[in-house]
Amino acid sequence: MKIAIIGIGYVGLVSAACFATWGHEAVGVDKDTGKIAALRLGRLPIYEPGLDQLIAGAVETGNLSFTTDTATAVAAADIVMIAVGTPPRLRDGEADLAFVYAAAKEIAASITGLTVVVTKSTVPVGTGDEIERIIGRARPDARFAVASNPEFLREGCAVADFQKPDRVVLGADDRRAQELLQAVYEPLRRVGVPIVTTRRRTAELIKYAANAFLAVKISYINEMADLCESVGADVREVALGMGLDHRIGAGCLNAGPGYGGSCFPKDTLALLRTSQDHGVPLRIIQESIVANDARKRRMALKVIDALGGDADGRSVAILGLTFKPETDDMREAPSIPLIEALQRAGLKIRAHDPQGMENARALLDDVEFFDDAYECASGADGVVLMTDWACLKSLDLERLSRVVRKPTLIDFRHAFDPAEVRKHGFALTSIGVAPDTQIKTTIRPHSPVLHALRHSPVMESN
Repeated sequence: MKIAIIGIGYVGLVSAACFATWGHEAVGVDKDTGKIAALRLGRLPIYEPGLDQLIAGAVETGNLSFTTDTATAVAAADIVMIAVGTPPRLRDGEADLAFVYAAAKEIAASITGLTVVVTKSTVPVGTGDEIERIIGRARPDARFAVASNPEFLREGCAVADFQKPDRVVLGADDRRAQELLQAVYEPLRRVGVPIVTTRRRTAELIKYAANAFLAVKISYINEMADLCESVGADVREVALGMGLDHRIGAGCLNAGPGYGGSCFPKDTLALLRTSQDHGVPLRIIQESIVANDARKRRMALKVIDALGGDADGRSVAILGLTFKPETDDMREAPSIPLIEALQRAGLKIRAHDPQGMENARALLDDVEFFDDAYECASGADGVVLMTDWACLKSLDLERLSRVVRKPTLIDFRHAFDPAEVRKHGFALTSIGVAPDTQIKTTIRPHSPVLHALRHSPVMESN
């Protein structure tokens, strides 16, 4: 199958590479000449584990190529996928579909033969209808169908998610479109991956509904963490007890500083706007958004309290800036409002991240960045673990205790063993656990459920 992917951002690049490894002829199209030139030289615009090797192999076989020539790519394609950005509009939070509709107009001009136009971008319900109208008006003679194929990729493990997904959703009102898309995903059907084939509008809603549900789940456990702190319970054990119930599941039950990233904040807000447009209140989602926004800033109070309530003129080391590990993505990262709130309180910020500092520098002012975690912590009055990168979770606490000015550790990810932390002289502050609470679980240490709670399958945004 010949597939053109319009928009070589995160979703488009991963999709193009994976389709090519399945034997399809994939062409990545982008207007950014610098990005395309870099990709042809093997330089990626994003950090995603394993993606560079995947792309190199696909390019070598000839199944993957990159171009700025939209017309040629579309004319040769059986399927054209739109994977451009849909950022929230500043004025109202609704998904900005300008790039999607612009892509539809360009596609219309170049269609030759039966072509299935697929939205891979996350778009509100009814977007496919408008794409169909745009192409139909521009090319009444064109033979085409519009379908929806939402992505469910988690940054940091997107390649595995694409190649071994929980499910594939195909939304099309046209039988020919359904058949072509089913052929594209035949390698997954053969290994037992569920293929959900439905109407186009239903597929568009599935993406938003799934992300909003996970966002609500994260907000729920975060509020339970606050209650645990007040009543002397342990949120880790609460999450474990909940996660053992198969109706609930362990995913997204890791209490933290709030969800962020490229999907959950944007998608929950867009779904809320859609519901308001149709006069259908979604109060649970609305409250989840409010709770999450407030939580990110509330974490600053925990840091200041850990420093004894005296912030003015002191310094704190923030370890981990990206919204989750294994990505350089700073979009809606909880570290941003945390740092801004701490700065307003008078704290000087030192910061380190294994991959995200270049992007962080563009978003944060008056922050001193360090390439080394220990150097970042040197002389600081407190250390905050914000993102649970593996290299940060394995820091040498003895060495860390020697370089900090005051041994105060604020662990927002439950990454460290409290007994080990205290053994090295640190005062420990964490989320959802009373200061003297220790884990006393009866579940064996290597239990799959306990592992799932610690390594949630959807740590996308918490």
